[in-house]
Amino acid sequence: MSLPTPAADRTALVTGASSGIGTALSRELSRRGHQVVLVARRAEKLEELATELRAAGGRAHVLGADLSDRSTRATLLDRVGELGLTLDILVNNAGLSTLGPVAASDPDAEMNMIEVDVTAVADLCSRALPGMVHRRRGAILNVASTGAFQPLPGQAGYGACKAFVLSYTESLTGELKGTGVTATALCPGPVDTGFGETAGFAKEDAEAALPSFMWESPESVAKTGIDGLDKGQMVAIPGFANRAASVFARLAPNKFLVPVLASRHPGLRP
Repeated sequence: MSLPTPAADRTALVTGASSGIGTALSRELSRRGHQVVLVARRAEKLEELATELRAAGGRAHVLGADLSDRSTRATLLDRVGELGLTLDILVNNAGLSTLGPVAASDPDAEMNMIEVDVTAVADLCSRALPGMVHRRRGAILNVASTGAFQPLPGQAGYGACKAFVLSYTESLTGELKGTGVTATALCPGPVDTGFGETAGFAKEDAEAALPSFMWESPESVAKTGIDGLDKGQMVAIPGFANRAASVFARLAPNKFLVPVLASRHPGLRP
């Protein structure tokens, strides 16, 4: 199973494209000849990326959108259509995390995270898939995390959100068999993108909690994700160490795993 063939009237839409993995995924898709629609709240950052991609010979469009807003999400595919484009590839990359124990959490921040990390993924998939299935052509890449394979004390909401994305995408692969449409969950481990700092991590704490051999670059994560999408893989995990860790996390009893994770998580340190 391969990615849909690039064409002048077809596009890939990448959410959270203004930084980190989203930027790298946009570059990787453009490098492979796909027109891209870049989506994020910060339209000015998207314009910089679009200019870069166009200078390299790519085709890129910018759609500023707050994916935590349901009415905004509801218009997103129509806005793609107004550009004269058909959505062939959907990349649900936008995401955020909170940090610390739930007992000390901000309910509004927790609900905002769930809206972006979970609800937006399901919303955009449910809007994009009918057209893809009708055309018998399409691919969806949902960005989860290796945190999806285990409980994540210190980031309980984030871990649960990514577990949803993983399970949801795996289920989609069963539903989409024989339709010409594929779905892949990209599950990166630690990536140096600034994501942790936004969540509230000190970079040195994150690096101390996770060994250096587990860290991957945004570019290697993006290549693994698009390669996995091109091959029709159900799950793509960048890096041998992260693949091994994900297997261990699934096999290890949670009653032993959870206390160890809680003792090492920077968000639970005094």
